[in-house]
Amino acid sequence: MTASHKSPDSDLFAELMEDVTPLKQNDKVSYFEPHTTPTLAQQHKRLAAQLDAELDDNILSTEYIDLIDPLDFIAYKKDGVQDGVYKNLRLGKYGVDATLDLHGQSLLQARHALYETVSDCHQRNIRVLLVRHGTGERNQSQKGLLKSYVNHWLKQLSCVLACHSALKPHGGLGATYVLLKKSADKKLENRERHAKR
Repeated sequence: MTASHKSPDSDLFAELMEDVTPLKQNDKVSYFEPHTTPTLAQQHKRLAAQLDAELDDNILSTEYIDLIDPLDFIAYKKDGVQDGVYKNLRLGKYGVDATLDLHGQSLLQARHALYETVSDCHQRNIRVLLVRHGTGERNQSQKGLLKSYVNHWLKQLSCVLACHSALKPHGGLGATYVLLKKSADKKLENRERHAKR
């Protein structure tokens, strides 16, 4: 259709719009959707994406995991760890050589701190580490989040022989005993000492 041939609809539209004035620039109305809190699954997916973007030598997984209940025990031992050794760890019979407190840290910060601390403790031949992560019981939006990831991450570290939720004096279900392998230097030292006998 050419400009000289107007349709009846365009005439009607022009007639209806006669008394309409355009909005001034400062009269524009912006529409924002009401603030909604992301679901726990959405938060985990976002975290996984953030962690994937982080480039470091940290081997701890960034995948989405199923959360454990805040009041569940953390309990893990590698094959080959003697039952008596694991029982002593579980009962808090080994002295705690170092402590890592993750309270108030984001998952990114906790992931970094756990990896660095466990690696450092292993190199320095620290055998028992206490990790304080809390239960997350009071935080409804992130219930047991940090505890769940600590549980997941400890199992990925080759120098971790076993771990178990701590006794009440050490933090109870909000803390975990971690038993680490002897460092390579300590193993060599032990071999040399036994060879001299």
